[in-house]
Amino acid sequence: MPTERVLVTGGAGFLGSHLVDRLLDAGHEVLCVDNFFTGARGNVRHMLNHPRFELLRHDVTFPLYVEVDRIYNLACPASPIHYQRDPVQTTKTSVLGAINMLGLAKRLHIPILQASTSEVYGDPEIHPQTEAYWGKVNPIGPRSCYDEGKRAAETLFFDYHRQNGLDVKVIRIFNTYGPRMDMNDGRVVSNFIVQALKGEPITIYGDGNQTRSFCYVDDLIDGMIRLMGTKPGFTGPVNVGNPVEFTMKELAEAVIRLTGSDSAIEYRPLPQDDPRQRKPDISLAQDHLGWQPHVPLEDGLKPTIAYFRDLLDA
Repeated sequence: MPTERVLVTGGAGFLGSHLVDRLLDAGHEVLCVDNFFTGARGNVRHMLNHPRFELLRHDVTFPLYVEVDRIYNLACPASPIHYQRDPVQTTKTSVLGAINMLGLAKRLHIPILQASTSEVYGDPEIHPQTEAYWGKVNPIGPRSCYDEGKRAAETLFFDYHRQNGLDVKVIRIFNTYGPRMDMNDGRVVSNFIVQALKGEPITIYGDGNQTRSFCYVDDLIDGMIRLMGTKPGFTGPVNVGNPVEFTMKELAEAVIRLTGSDSAIEYRPLPQDDPRQRKPDISLAQDHLGWQPHVPLEDGLKPTIAYFRDLLDA
């Protein structure tokens, strides 16, 4: 692929910074846009002197006028602690951000990828979840700003595709983990690792039997780039995640073992609207992208634990 100028919104976030790394390694120029609501300069500090990297502080709820060849729209807080801190802003980021980035893509006649989420399925009634499932989402609950914001963004992407012939790609991201996760984002992997490294009790919400499927960040970014590389007309949505399920108790036990911690496990009430199970059907990704995850959970946990250990020791 020839060198392109690629816009990554949310590029200083966990996933965004890994995507920027991969794009730079592939020889592209990258314009990284972030308002640093949840993104961190530390995630992109090693790129600041790179000749093909540019960092722009900007909020995607406002229009952006730049010249690029592709857009990856990743801007939005993605953990409950962060997106519930300012739920109105979270919805604005998803909806107005989508409108502004779609408008830019329309003006430039370029492809655009939307980082959607497994949360569009809500607390699912079918298992595993396929892209054809419409979901079971509470529209007025504490998680709705994120869940419904992402659903509305998907609506906008497909309407721009149908109405304007825009080349859109929608990826539905399932639980992803790895280095550069925010230590205080409240997600289960980072929570368990930090608690274990500090020797604190590991807190499990619910009875520990609810399940998640954990995809290592390198696998996820590979799927994202493969989706962007598909021919116009293939829009998705496409599930990208690891179909191997683990209970919260199994994850906690793996973290305790790999950290060498003597942390105990404590159980607390399950938060409202927290899904009891989540597992992607990745048949579409396998068939259309030639993609499937390759990193087993324990192999991915080791560098993630090392990352958090370095942070805590700093």
